[in-house]
Amino acid sequence: MSLPTPFSRRLYLRIWLAVVGGIAVLTLTVGWAWRMAEEQKVQNNQPFVPPSREMAVRDPAGNLVLRGMATRQPSEPGEVVEFHIEGENGQTFTLQMAPRQPRMGHNGGRPGGPGQDEAAFWTRPPFGFLWLLGIVGLAVAVGVYPIIRRLTQRLEALQRSVKKFGEGDLSVRVPEQGQDEVADLARQFNAAAERVETLVKSHKSLLANASHELRSPLTRIRMGLELMGGQQPSPAFREEILRNIAELDQLVDEILLASRLDAREADVGTVELVDLIGLAAEECARVDADLDVGASPDSLEVRGVAKLLRRAIRNLLENARRYSTGEITVVVYRRHGHAEVHVCDHGPGVPPSQRERIFEPFYRLPGASERAGGVGLGLALVRSIAGRHNGTVHCQDRADGDSGACFVLALPLAPSTH
Repeated sequence: MSLPTPFSRRLYLRIWLAVVGGIAVLTLTVGWAWRMAEEQKVQNNQPFVPPSREMAVRDPAGNLVLRGMATRQPSEPGEVVEFHIEGENGQTFTLQMAPRQPRMGHNGGRPGGPGQDEAAFWTRPPFGFLWLLGIVGLAVAVGVYPIIRRLTQRLEALQRSVKKFGEGDLSVRVPEQGQDEVADLARQFNAAAERVETLVKSHKSLLANASHELRSPLTRIRMGLELMGGQQPSPAFREEILRNIAELDQLVDEILLASRLDAREADVGTVELVDLIGLAAEECARVDADLDVGASPDSLEVRGVAKLLRRAIRNLLENARRYSTGEITVVVYRRHGHAEVHVCDHGPGVPPSQRERIFEPFYRLPGASERAGGVGLGLALVRSIAGRHNGTVHCQDRADGDSGACFVLALPLAPSTH
C-alpha cells in the first residue's frame, strides 16, 4: 500500500502557490514603486515655493482695509493654515485660519467614531493603493484555485489509472474530457491500453489454443508408437505418422508467424513491389485452380512483403480446396485504387453469422473435424497479413448465386499503378 503524497509534492498546491506568490510579488513591487514615486515627488518639491495670489480685506461698510499678494505657507494636515499678505505700503500681515473641522454625526460625535484618524492614514496613498492590490490579489487567488484543482484532478485520475494498469488491471481506462493536452494524453493512454489489452488477450488465446492443438497430433503419434510395439510400421501407418508430424510443423510455423504479425516492431521481411497477378498465377498452378484476369488485363503491383502475400493467397486457396466439392476460381480486379483477389469455391458456404468469427484464431465452423486438415489459424493469418499491408479481407456469397463462398482480399495498389 503506497503512502499518501506529501502536501509539498501535490501538483495542484504547487501550481496554486506559484500563482499566489506571483500575485504577492506583483503587489509588493507595485506598492514599493508607488511609494518610491511619492517620496521622489516630495524630494523634488523641496524647497517648497508656494504660489501667490491677490487678496483684499474689507470692513462691513465695504471699505478697503487691506490689499496685497497673499502667499500660503506650508503646513501639515490638521494644523493652522497661514497666509502672508504683503500690503501696498510694503507691510506684511499674517492671516491665520483654523483647520477644517469634520462634520458632526447623528450622535453628535465625529463620523466613524474612534480611530478615524488612523483609518484616514491607511486610506491615503500609497497605502490605499496597496490595500486595493491586496484585495484584487486575494480575489484572483481564490478564483484560480478551483480551475487549477480541476486540471490537476484529471492528472490525478490519469495517475491512478496508470498505476492500476501497471498493477495488472488491463481493462482500466481514463475519462476523456476536453480538448486540451491532458485530454489528448488520456486518449493516447486509452489507445495504448486498448492495444496492450488486445495483444495480451490474443497471446493468451493463442497459447491456450495452441496447447490444445499440439496435444492432438502428439497423442496420435504416441498411440501409434505404442501400438507398433517395436515392429516395423506399415506404409499406411508411416504415412499417418508423417502427416501428424507435418501438422505439428505447420502449427508451430503458423503460431510463430501469428506472433510476429501481432508485434508491429517485428521484422517480417523486405517491403517491395509485388506483382499480384503473377503471385496468384503461381499459387493457382500449385493447387490446380482457375485464374481469371479478364477483369484486370494489366499487371497489378502492390507494395508489401512477397512471402506474406504469397502465404495469404495460399491459405485462401487451401481453405477453398479443403471445403470445395468442385473447381476453385481466382479472379483479380482493379477497383477504386485497390487490387482485389477473389477466391471462390463450390463448398457448403459460410453462414452470415459466422463470416466474422471464421477469422478468429483456432475457430472452426460447427461440425468441422480436425481430420479435415488445418488448425484454424489459416484465415486468421490472412486477416493479419492484410492488416499489415493496410488491406482487408472478408467473406461473401458467390456473385453468380451458386453454392459456396467467396473470400475477397483487398490491398492498396502501389502509387505508380493507380
